[in-house]
Amino acid sequence: MSDGVLVLAATPIGDVRDASPRLAAELASADLVAAEDTRRLKRLCADLGVTPAGRVLSHHEHNETARLPVLVDALRSGARVVVVTDAGMPSVSDPGFRLVTAAVAEGITVTCVPGPSAVLMALAVSGLPVDRFCFEGFLPRRPGERARALAGLRAERRTLVFFEAPHRAEATLSAMAAVFGADRHGAVCRELTKPWEEVVRGDLASLAEWARGGVRGELTLVVAGASPVAPDFDAAVADVRLRVAAGERLSDVCAEVAAATGLRRRDLYQAGLGPDATSG
Repeated sequence: MSDGVLVLAATPIGDVRDASPRLAAELASADLVAAEDTRRLKRLCADLGVTPAGRVLSHHEHNETARLPVLVDALRSGARVVVVTDAGMPSVSDPGFRLVTAAVAEGITVTCVPGPSAVLMALAVSGLPVDRFCFEGFLPRRPGERARALAGLRAERRTLVFFEAPHRAEATLSAMAAVFGADRHGAVCRELTKPWEEVVRGDLASLAEWARGGVRGELTLVVAGASPVAPDFDAAVADVRLRVAAGERLSDVCAEVAAATGLRRRDLYQAGLGPDATSG
């Protein structure tokens, strides 16, 4: 295994005072710092009062693939490589994932400097359930693709978290209201940790209306998961009979449908037999 170490370092999402002492120490001592924006890194280092001792390279979405061999070679040679993005944790909707994958394949140690997270902060202040959630990042920009992506999440029971650009906020929230239902609850979290931080809560229809007046700043959208729907026994039995007619074993089908719906396997089996059916 290489003696090199890849460090994913979380940076403040708005307030530089959220930077940890460990982040400052890593930036100061790294052999190589790969930064999404070297100008923003320079400002961050100035705010933290540190000067990187090692080399600084740009590492963003447009050159991530080209930089990969350079960074992996440095890690192979034993370098401590620190990756930072403009805000938050590298690889989470930001550059870093490809490098992590390559480092793991090479047997290189990968660690991180934990820190600010727009995803977790938005969840915490949203007022929505946080015991189970899923992060979906940015939705597709094209209306049709966005609608299909949302349709695939319509029945998702976990709280949903998205990133979105301010100029697409109204369109996205309107699409969510159309697909998830106008009364589904959500929260728009804007400019988190900054002086003009704002959290707007309400149903998706009212949030879309709010966004119609124009939105500025970085946005994280949190949407309640789908409410549980009582299983339809008749529909489940019809499904069982169709599958049995297609050649599946009644007992196997009943077990699967019972697990998926919460209905009793014995009830499904008895109903699935029907007046003319034989045991599976």
